[in-house]
Amino acid sequence: MEIRVLRYFLMVAKEESITKAANRLHLTQPTLSRQLSQMEEEVGVKLLERGARKITLTPEGILLRRRAEEILQLVDKTEQELLEQEMQVQGKITMGCGEAASMEVLAELIRAFREKYPLVQFDMFTATADLVKERMDQGWIDIGLLLEPIDMEKYDFIRLDTVERWAVLMCPTDPLAAKDAITAKDLLSKPLILPQRPNVQSELMNWFGMDYEKLNIAFTSNLTMNSAVLVSHGLAYAMTMEGPVSFWDSKKLVYKPLSPALTTTGVLAWKRSQPFSIATVKFIEHVKCFLGMAQA
Repeated sequence: MEIRVLRYFLMVAKEESITKAANRLHLTQPTLSRQLSQMEEEVGVKLLERGARKITLTPEGILLRRRAEEILQLVDKTEQELLEQEMQVQGKITMGCGEAASMEVLAELIRAFREKYPLVQFDMFTATADLVKERMDQGWIDIGLLLEPIDMEKYDFIRLDTVERWAVLMCPTDPLAAKDAITAKDLLSKPLILPQRPNVQSELMNWFGMDYEKLNIAFTSNLTMNSAVLVSHGLAYAMTMEGPVSFWDSKKLVYKPLSPALTTTGVLAWKRSQPFSIATVKFIEHVKCFLGMAQA
């Protein structure tokens, strides 16, 4: 006997009418009648007397109503207790994040999670994927937002749909700022700031091709904000992900995409077989459910 059908039965007993109960339950009258008939067949006794003007309960129906009220009170109480237990989940989740457009996805995940678990605190650590992964291996970071390419052999992960585009950061008065996109030839004589990650430098090396050896690499940097300060002082052009710079004041700095486009993706990852706090376990379950529904 389903809890849902017990609720239907109690509504009919209260309204003394299939039609009124169906309206209250947002069901069609035939559907409700069929559910009640199936319940009578299941219990093997007649529960309702269907009169011309109203529905009345048989003695067996009166007994079932009393028991159904007790059962549903217990069900409602249990559901409330479980909800309160969920609301009491607390603790800290340490997250390592690169500077990427995928932070928009992570922010939405956290917003929805904190609506359900408002006592959970997030400790955000911003760094390159290599450093975040190192701290994950050491157990200092629970979950990482990592930009590929990266070795994921030891991790469980979900790849995000957000496309991360490479761009060149420059002053708005620079002649290259008038271009729609930047080619490798545009950058050959320019002082450049490249990311520190070896894997990322390899990606850029492939993009530049034979021209890579001709580059004037003036700086390497692991944070876009520091690169931006150097760019604003006219010291170099920064090759960076488009995501973090899209929020900046275009009167001070502008960015132009590469041509041909160079893109990558981000992953949310956690170390395989790592023991986690209940808050982190809940968040991983939330991520799987949230992103699984979005990709379905």
